[in-house]
Amino acid sequence: MTIFDLKPLPRGDVELHDARRQRRWSVKLEPFHISATPVSEAQYSKFLPTGSKDPLLPAVDVSWLDAIRFCNDASQREGLTPAYSLETSHVTWHTARSGFRLPTEAEWEYACRAGASGPHYGPLSQVAWTALDEVEHPQIMGSKAANQFGLFDTLGNVWEWCWDYLDPARYGDYHVFRGGGYADQEWSVRASTRRGGAPGMSHPDVGFRIARGGFSHSGIVQGWHAEADTARSEIATALPSGWTPLPRQSFRVP
Repeated sequence: MTIFDLKPLPRGDVELHDARRQRRWSVKLEPFHISATPVSEAQYSKFLPTGSKDPLLPAVDVSWLDAIRFCNDASQREGLTPAYSLETSHVTWHTARSGFRLPTEAEWEYACRAGASGPHYGPLSQVAWTALDEVEHPQIMGSKAANQFGLFDTLGNVWEWCWDYLDPARYGDYHVFRGGGYADQEWSVRASTRRGGAPGMSHPDVGFRIARGGFSHSGIVQGWHAEADTARSEIATALPSGWTPLPRQSFRVP
């Protein structure tokens, strides 16, 4: 029996927003499973070395690559085919495989909103740990109210890594994390807020939750495809100062 509490989510639609490209689009999602809480310290320590083993606190200081390795290790130990292959820091997602994985950004926002159309799925003080609570570290998961899908802490407490790139034209290989953290102001803890970091970077307020399933074909997978990342990395005008576009050969093809 799996050590993870994965909730089944029904098929549905979610609207995404790319502020730089001034574009909004709707994504149709197939049913998938996602964990009710972020991965805990205790769960993380079963597969990757860590000094902390609290089953009620979210694992943090976990890089995107650490989260990918965790998904593969957890899949192997539970008899599933790992979803990812790694060559140094280059990751390929084999979308037809059964193993645990990071949610796509579209899946994450759909799971967070749980049918809500506003920035939060309930009064922020009731659903999320934020700077308003004046805490100095991650809090016990499930202490705030769940959303309509039965998911806890999608807003506040810790940010959560997703599979997708943040903006490959501007930030190169940075990947998205979502949801806001315990130290973030109210305006930043919203279902639509996007931030990100380099794949090897870790932060004391960033963790992750895991997903499975959601498709039975190739092409655009739960809102993501390598070709879409390629399009997002292309800039027709002169490159602005400080932008570091991701080379085309870095994109992963499922």
